[in-house]
Amino acid sequence: MATSDERLEQLERMRSEALLGGGPVRIERQHTFGKLTARERLDLLLDPGSFVELDAFVMHRATGFDMDRQHVLGDGVVTGHGTIDGRLVFVFSQDFTVFGGSLSEAYAEKICKIMDLAMKVGAPVVGLNDSGGARIQEGVASLGGYADIFLRNVLASGVVPQVSVIMGPCAGGAVYSPAMTDFTIMVQGTSYMFVTGPNVVKTVTHEEVDSEYLGGAATHTTISGVAHLAAADEATAMDHVRRILGHLPQNNLGEPPRLVSTDPPDRRDVELDHVVPDDPQKPYDMHEVIRHVADDGDFLEIQPGWAPNILIGFSRLAGRSVGIVAQQPAFLAGALDIDASIKAARFVRTCDCFNVPLVTFVDVPGFLPGVGQEHGGIIKHGAKLLYAYCEATVPKLTVITRKAYGGAYDVMSSKHIRGDMNFAWPTAEIAVMGAAGAVNIIFKDQIARATDPAAEQRRLVAEYEAEFNNPYVAAARGYIDDVIAPSETRPRLIRALEMLADKRDTNPRKKHGNIPL
Repeated sequence: MATSDERLEQLERMRSEALLGGGPVRIERQHTFGKLTARERLDLLLDPGSFVELDAFVMHRATGFDMDRQHVLGDGVVTGHGTIDGRLVFVFSQDFTVFGGSLSEAYAEKICKIMDLAMKVGAPVVGLNDSGGARIQEGVASLGGYADIFLRNVLASGVVPQVSVIMGPCAGGAVYSPAMTDFTIMVQGTSYMFVTGPNVVKTVTHEEVDSEYLGGAATHTTISGVAHLAAADEATAMDHVRRILGHLPQNNLGEPPRLVSTDPPDRRDVELDHVVPDDPQKPYDMHEVIRHVADDGDFLEIQPGWAPNILIGFSRLAGRSVGIVAQQPAFLAGALDIDASIKAARFVRTCDCFNVPLVTFVDVPGFLPGVGQEHGGIIKHGAKLLYAYCEATVPKLTVITRKAYGGAYDVMSSKHIRGDMNFAWPTAEIAVMGAAGAVNIIFKDQIARATDPAAEQRRLVAEYEAEFNNPYVAAARGYIDDVIAPSETRPRLIRALEMLADKRDTNPRKKHGNIPL
C-alpha cells in the first residue's frame, strides 16, 4: 500500500503532466504558428494567481481507433474559474495541442459543468476557442456534447454575460456556440469560422476561396457581422474581453460596475455647439459628439467595421456604464438599412438584458430606399430594431442632433416607444420627411403654375422649415422633453441618468415575445 508521501508525489506528477497538455513538441508547434497555449491564454485573461482549475484529471472514454492508448489528462480543454479586475468569471480554454482541440464527450461535460456553475452563482462565462471540431473517433457522442453546450448557451442567454474568443479554427457545428454568445472576438491572421470549409465549398459550388477570406477575422467583422471585434494579437483580444466585461454586471439581477470618474459631471463642451454644420447636406462625424459627451472621451465601439452607418458601443457618464447607439451621418447619411437595423437591435437587447442604460444619438433621414433593401427584407429587419427599443425597460435617453424623419424617428427610441428622456438640439428637424420633399408633394401644382418655379419652391421650402422642420413643434406636444444647447448635453444626460437610477418598468407577462426574425 502506497504511503501518504508517495500519494502526494503521484498527485504532483499528474498535475505536472496535466500542465503539459499535448507535450513540449506540440506546444512548440503552437508557438511556431504564432499562437499561445490554452494555459498561457488564461494567464493573459485572468488576474494573476486567480485561476482555479477544475477537472484537470478528466480523460476521454473512447476505446476504438487506437484511442484507448492515447489518454491525455484534461482531454483537450482547460476549465475553471478566476477573476477579472477582482470579479468572478468562469472560463474554458480549448487546447489545440491535444487531439487538435477536438471535442469529445468528456470534454463537453467539462464545459457544461462550468457553465452550470456560472448560472448557479451568477457570473460571466468566457470561452477561448481553438478546436478542430468534433472528435471523429467518438462519433455521435461528440455531436451530443456540442448539443449539450448549445443548450446551455441558450439557457444562460440573458442570465449571465457570455463572451467567445476565436483564437484558431472554429468550424462546422462548433460555430453555433460562439454565435449564441453575447460577444465574439477574433484574432487576425490565426482564427477563422465557417460552417463548411474551403474544400467543401470548392466541391459543391466550384468556388476557389481560402480560409481567411471565407471565414477570417476581417470577413466576419466587415462583411458578415458574425464577430464583434477583431484583435491584432491574442493579448489585445484578452484586453477586449476585460473591457467589455468591465461595462457589464455579473448577471441579469445585478447592476453594471460604477467607476469613480475624474471628468466633471457638469462639464459643458462648447465645441459641441459647432459640430453640426449649417449646411444640412454636409456630413459630420458622430464619433466627435460621443467623444465630447463621454467620460474622458472614452468609447468602446462594438462592430466598428460592419454597418458603419450606425455606431454602437459602451461608454460611461459620471462613472456609470451606458450603451450608446448613434447614427453616423458620415456614412450613407446615417440612413437605416438592413445591416444597421440588425446590428443596433442586437446591441439594444444585450444592454437591456444586463441593465445597461441606453443613450441614443439620432440623425436619421429614414430607411435606406432601394430594390435590394426591399427584397432583402428591410421591413422585417427594420422591425427588429423597433421591437428591441419597444421591449427594452432600462433607462432610455435620446438626443436628436439633426434629422429625425419618418418612421425612423419613431424607431430611434422616441417618446412614443417608452423613451424616458428625449432631448433635441436646436438644429433638430423632426418631420415626416425633409422640407424639399414635403414641399414638392404638398405644393406640386402651385410650383408648376408659378412664373418662376424654382424661386417659388425655395420660398415654400423656407416657410415649411420655419413652421415644421424644427424641434419646437414636437416639444410643444411633449414628444421632446427639452430643447437644449449642444454644449449642455453631457450634464443633462448625467442628471437624467441619476433621476432614472431607480426606474422600474415591466412588460406584460408572457412566455416570450415573437421578435420578427
